[in-house]
Amino acid sequence: MPTPRLRAALQAIAATALLALPAALHAQDWAKTRLESSPRHHEYVTVPSGGRSVQVFVVYPEVETKAPVVVLIHEIFGLSDWAREMADELAAQGYIVVEPDLLSGAGPGGGGSSSFASQDDTVKAVSMLDPAQVTADLNAAADYAEKLPSTNGHLAVAGFCWGGGKSFLFATQRADLRDAFVFYGPPPTDAALAGIHAPVFGFYAGNDARIAATVPATTTAMKAAHKHYQPTLYDGAGHGFMRLGEAPDATPENKKARDQAFASLLAELKKLQ
Repeated sequence: MPTPRLRAALQAIAATALLALPAALHAQDWAKTRLESSPRHHEYVTVPSGGRSVQVFVVYPEVETKAPVVVLIHEIFGLSDWAREMADELAAQGYIVVEPDLLSGAGPGGGGSSSFASQDDTVKAVSMLDPAQVTADLNAAADYAEKLPSTNGHLAVAGFCWGGGKSFLFATQRADLRDAFVFYGPPPTDAALAGIHAPVFGFYAGNDARIAATVPATTTAMKAAHKHYQPTLYDGAGHGFMRLGEAPDATPENKKARDQAFASLLAELKKLQ
């Protein structure tokens, strides 16, 4: 039988664990709050892709003129609150953003990203996606966006983490891209680089050797293929700094990297307006 003091200690530990659980489950509440306060028009559209349907999150800028399109590719965490908030941030700068939920139909009951019970389940599902299906879904989202009456006909792609790798790969397979932005994602094979027609801009974390170590060889391969590749390394930043650097508890290094990388992204995108 536990003593009163031990019982009180066990109750305190249990209470602490219960308090920590909602914090872990709602780690992106700050992103959701920002998204819900946005004045921009958000919508979900269903786009056909190779015999299946893909849910695409679309955000429109509040502008007077036609705008470029950015196809945004989410992290390995699926179409999360932050992924959608990032789309809204880009739209705030004058771009139509289309962000397909690449887990459409892959979740429990045929759901998408929001249907998974845990982040681990989401990561596993994204990791198992067929690369050909991912490319088809990205093409479907881009094709849909290019037919919008409010677009100026310019198309770019940007992705983060797993989506960064898919952004690089998409650049090898879509000839009408004007720019490709790769945020801490792995490169495609050297043989695939011949298909690239757009400049590729890479953003990498100094404390992310798993990905940053690929940059020198990628630079050499892109040069040999006569392709434009401009990588930037942010010292002290960690993998995922675009999300982590925006969070309320961001480290100075992640915040600095996030701010500088976002400014660089906007500087390049502005050329498409």
